[in-house]
Amino acid sequence: MPTQITEQNESPGGRAAPLETLPLEYAALNRPLASRFRWIVLGLVFLAITINYIDRLVMSILAPDLQKLYNISDIQYGYINGAFSLAYASGQLMAGAWLDRVGTRIGYTVSLLSWSVASMCHALARGPWGFGIVRGLLGISESPAYPAATKTLAEWFPKRERALAMGFVNAGSNVGAVLAPLVVPWLALKYGWEWAFIGTGGAGLIWLFLWIPLYRRPEEHKSVSLAELRHIHSDPPEPTAKVRWRTLLIFPQTWGFAIGKFLTDSMWWFYMTWFPKFLFDHHQLDLKHIGLPLVIVYLMADIGSIAGGGMSSFMLHRGWSVNAARKTALLIPSLAILPVMFSQEVSGLWSAVFLLGLATASHQAFSSNLYTLVSDTFPKRAVGSVAGIGGTCGYIGATIFAIIVGYAVDKHQNYTLPFVCSALAYLVAFLCIQFLMPRLEPAAIGDASASPDAQAR
Repeated sequence: MPTQITEQNESPGGRAAPLETLPLEYAALNRPLASRFRWIVLGLVFLAITINYIDRLVMSILAPDLQKLYNISDIQYGYINGAFSLAYASGQLMAGAWLDRVGTRIGYTVSLLSWSVASMCHALARGPWGFGIVRGLLGISESPAYPAATKTLAEWFPKRERALAMGFVNAGSNVGAVLAPLVVPWLALKYGWEWAFIGTGGAGLIWLFLWIPLYRRPEEHKSVSLAELRHIHSDPPEPTAKVRWRTLLIFPQTWGFAIGKFLTDSMWWFYMTWFPKFLFDHHQLDLKHIGLPLVIVYLMADIGSIAGGGMSSFMLHRGWSVNAARKTALLIPSLAILPVMFSQEVSGLWSAVFLLGLATASHQAFSSNLYTLVSDTFPKRAVGSVAGIGGTCGYIGATIFAIIVGYAVDKHQNYTLPFVCSALAYLVAFLCIQFLMPRLEPAAIGDASASPDAQAR
């Protein structure tokens, strides 16, 4: 039986407003008068994604030394990277449903424990097959990371705050990309390459000592006040019926997003896994000297992420249509990235670093707006599924391109083909999106769901 809670909640205008009726068991908990515990939860998710990206990048930073130590060819290194991407793509197909079944608290715990152990197991590898196996284990165990982050934010934040919260989570990936070139070389040079994997993997185990005792759903958490609980659940109810992937595949909007992810995610993982090796091959940067150039490259990615996310918002506030604002914010980074094809032609280190940083910044600007297309064209109940389809396609593309890069570098002893592909991929993706979504019209998801086929399911 519900009871009326008389505690007051601050309205957006600053005036106190009565809380809506909440179930009796919520009131029975010994709750504080006021709280902002959701921001502590956001901090935990931020740390998890930061650790996630550090663990991913250890192999790429150590690649030149490990290739020399264990006689790993560029072709084999391409397959090793492909093993991670393929395992990640496979895990993405199952991660969302698994998290819905076991819950966020258990799901995040199992995932982070698994990928931390998989990261530390890299210390046992001694050749291409060994590294390929542990990279595959790392890929499949890391695949629930972003779905778990998204689900956690959905549980703890109302819709009007989720974009801000997701922005902080995405910043965690960029912070991880900046920290890895600082931490990994230091661990490897001081204690040996094995300890670079053990040390970074161990950071995840420390995170678990925070997550397990602190995390509960907001309804079950005694540190959450009734006012904050009311704020978290302030969104109006919306349809909860799930939309099948088969239904979503009939829409050109789905394919526009999926093709964009297929073409551009593969380039991002080229940047993540091959840039350290490129700097070693062409500018002779060893572990002692590679940290600062990589930090600059990934700091530029941070700037691109912020600038790209704000670009279309600025144009919308200036009165542009959604279609014009989003498409312009996609086109500008597609053009800005073109000079990356000359990265190996420039002689100076810092000229090359600038071009590599411009590429990562352009990718992040493009990616920020690419994800926004999903919420522009699909209802909330289908956004997760469309994002999952796109994510899977993105990692399939990353798997294929990782192998292509390995063969190209091994055969030609240069990076011409990968850099030309990365320069043109975004423009091709933009043209595909423009062809498939010329006006960014919403997908007629209601009509499809109401079809006899959908009703039969």
